[in-house]
Amino acid sequence: MLTEERYARILELVNERGSITVAQLMQEFDASESTIRRDLNTMDRKDLLTKVHGGAISRVSNVNTKDEEVLNRKALNKNEKDAIAKFAANLIEDDDFVYLDAGTTTEQMIEYITAKNVHFVTNAITHAKKLSDRGYTAYILGGEFKSATEAIVGEEAVEALEKYNFTKGFWGTNGVSLKKGYTTPEIKEAMVKKKSMENCKNKYILADPSKFNEISSIKFADFKDAKIITTNTPGGYKGQNNIMEACE
Repeated sequence: MLTEERYARILELVNERGSITVAQLMQEFDASESTIRRDLNTMDRKDLLTKVHGGAISRVSNVNTKDEEVLNRKALNKNEKDAIAKFAANLIEDDDFVYLDAGTTTEQMIEYITAKNVHFVTNAITHAKKLSDRGYTAYILGGEFKSATEAIVGEEAVEALEKYNFTKGFWGTNGVSLKKGYTTPEIKEAMVKKKSMENCKNKYILADPSKFNEISSIKFADFKDAKIITTNTPGGYKGQNNIMEACE
C-alpha cells in the first residue's frame, strides 16, 4: 500500500470512530509501531487529525444533518468556488445536454458558459432563469420546493428524470469522503442527485477543499462515481485519479 493510500485509510478510520489507537492501526495495516507513529505525526502536521498520546482523534465534526441557507453558503469560500465554476463551465461543449444541480457553485458556472446550442435540465429555479436569460434552453424539474437550498426535490422530480440521458452533469455536495462517498443532509434532495447521476455519462462534483472529510446524513454516490473539481486536493486524497484541480 502506498503511503498516501495508507494516510487516506487512517483518516477514514479516525473520522468514522472519532479516535483510534496506535495498536489498532498496527493491526489494521500489519505495520510497525514506528511506522504508525510516523504516519500520525505527519498527518498531524498536515492538519488532517490530532495526534494524542497512544493514538489520534478526529478533527471532523459530527455528521451534518442540516443544510445551510443559500445566502449563508454564498458568502463562503468565494474565490475557490469561482475558480471551480470557471473550470467546470469550460468543460461544457457545443450541443451538450447538461444536468445542472442546485447549488451556489453550480449557479456561478452559468456566467462562464460559452458553448453553443446547449440544453440544460436543472432542479433550481434560479439556475433555470439565469440560463434562459443567457439564451439557453432550460428545463426545470417539477416537485417539492426546498427553501433552504432553493431546489426542487422529492419523488416527482425523480420521476421527471427518468426520461433524460445527459452527456454531462454537475453537482454540489455537502461532504466528500473516500469511504462514505458524496453526502447531503436530506433524503429528498439526495434522491434527485442520485437519479440524475445515474442518467449521466460524464459526472462532475464541484467541491471546494472545505467539503473533504465532511459527512452528511445521506449518501447519493460512491467516491469513484464522479470526477471532483476542486482547487487544492487535501492530504489523504492526493493520488486519487478522479480529482481535477482548478487554479484560483
